[in-house]
This record gives sequence, structure tokens and C-alpha cells, in this order.
Amino acid sequence: MIETIKWQDNKVYLLDQRILPNKEEYIICESYHDAAEAIYNLTVRGAPLIGVTAAMGFALGAINIQTSDRAQFIAELEKIEKVLADTRPTAKNLFWALQKMMSVVRNAEDQSLDTLKELLVKEAQAIMDDDNERNKKIGQWGAELFDDGDRVLTHCNAGALATAGPFGTALSPIRSAIGQGKKISVLADETRPVLQGARLTAWELLHDDIPVTVITDNSAGFLMAKGMIDKIIVGADRIAANGDVANKIGTYTVAVMAKNHNIPFYVAAPLSTFDFALKNGDQIPIEERQGEEIRCIQDHYITPKKVNVLNFAFDVTPAHYISALISEKGIARPPFEVSLAPWQTTA
Repeated sequence: MIETIKWQDNKVYLLDQRILPNKEEYIICESYHDAAEAIYNLTVRGAPLIGVTAAMGFALGAINIQTSDRAQFIAELEKIEKVLADTRPTAKNLFWALQKMMSVVRNAEDQSLDTLKELLVKEAQAIMDDDNERNKKIGQWGAELFDDGDRVLTHCNAGALATAGPFGTALSPIRSAIGQGKKISVLADETRPVLQGARLTAWELLHDDIPVTVITDNSAGFLMAKGMIDKIIVGADRIAANGDVANKIGTYTVAVMAKNHNIPFYVAAPLSTFDFALKNGDQIPIEERQGEEIRCIQDHYITPKKVNVLNFAFDVTPAHYISALISEKGIARPPFEVSLAPWQTTA
């Protein structure tokens, strides 16, 4: 089983996804600063795992606060929350998890600080367990969308490596369908510039003996035209109330091509990724990352060192390109303003 994150001896162990597939190593976070840096530098990535890591980073910060003054303790927690929240702006799960942690603080006014620290550690671990349960249910619901023999395109990595494991979001229905005896093969977009598809999706599917073929990002349309892709499924970093989806840059392009070729385009994400406070995708904050991610591959320059680059980490796919949204609550189909309404009360 792929283990992306664990809490042990008041430390957080994270599988370092920056060096996969060549090395399998864990880094150890002993402070909330370590956890924040791990989120920002892509040691961990994927919206659900970012949320779990933030929760554990918050708990780390709490147990390391050395004060008996409650007001000072709360002030330190608010500082910790801000540092973690500032790491990555697009993934809704990050802010959802931090809100869950702060709710524990607000509901424990009559508890000692030592007890509060224990409660925060338990909540972080509960958020991790909750992530696994949600993603397992996504797989159970989504499996019905896939048929025996399907060739499924994915973009970026929305598997076990993007979550607390072992199911993933977009890969969970594929795993469940295979578990039902269906023969499914995966085409993984390489996903420039960080190559989450080529490095991570390919690695974890090979790890689980699931047939996978890596393709270049710019070949997906050609393969659709050739009839070599039957279904497409991706994850999400934030989903607006109308069904607009923010996901890894390049998702929008794949969705437009899928619509043109009449190929079902599915999005899988837990309710912790949905942001029902946002009316549409225009309101989703889109992260822009450092240019070196485009200029370099593993410290080797592939462009002139001083060339200007644009490095938006995500794009927004309008809801009318999406065939269905899959969450732990079931499958929602267009019109999403109607089908998502019951989910808002349980998010």
C-alpha cells in the first residue's frame, strides 16, 4: 500500500513526491514551518493530501507552543493557521481542513491547553481517516461509469499520491471498476511542467499492477480523434457551486477536446473540495508558481535561463464541458445548479 503521510512520535512523515519515481524517501516534519514548506515546494501535492498535511502541521504547531497563557496560545494558533493558509491559494481542502482545526479550538474553551493539544492531534488524524473513507466511497459510486475494456485518460495525478491513500479521487473509480472484474487501462498525460502524470500516476499504477501508458500532453487530441480514448476522469482542487472546476493546468484543454469528440469527461472530488460560497469558476483564485518549474526539469535547464515564462498551476473548466461530478455523496449530472443543491447542506 502507498503511504503518503503518517503521524508518529509527534512528527509527520511525508513521502517526498518531488523525487519520485527514482527514489522513495520520507521527509520528517517537526514543526508547522516544515509542513508549510512541504506543501509549498510540492513534497506533497493534490488537494486532499494538502488538506491533511495542513491539519497535521497545525497540530504540530499546537503541541510545540510553550505557554500556559490561553490568549497567547490562541494567538500563536492563529499565526500558524495563516502561515499554512498562505502556502497554496487554489486548493479548497487546505482551508477546509484549517477551519476544522480552528473549530476544535473554538469548541474547547473549557478545556485545559494540554487537553486542547491532544484534541487537535486527534482531529488531524480524524481528518486523515475521513479522507480515506470519502475517497473509497467516490470509487464505489464512480465505478458504474466505466465499462469493461475502457481506455481512460487522466490528467495530472489524482490517485493515492494526491490523498492520504490508498484510493485517490479520480483513480478510485478505476480501482473499484477493476475490483469488479472490469478490464480498464489508463492513458496518463505527462502533465507539464512538473510531470505529475508521467512521474506519479505512472508510478502508482505500475505499483498496483494497473495497465498504464504515458502520453505527451499534446497528443491527447490526436488519440481522441483516432478513437483510442473512451472516457476521461480528473480530480479537482476547487469546485464552484455551478459545477465549474479548477484543476491542474491543461485540464480545460482536455475537456474542450473531449466535448468535440463526444467523450465523457468526469471529475471526482470529495465534498471538502467543493466551494459552494463561490457562484462560478471566475471567483476561484488561481495560483501562479515560480518560473523555474518551466525552465528546469530536475535542475536541468530546458529553456534559456533568463527567458520570461508564465506558470499558472491551474485552469478552470466550465461546467458545460463536464459530463458528471463524482463525490462521496454520489454522481451529479448537469444541470449542476440543481444536482449539486442537496450536497450543499452536507458539505
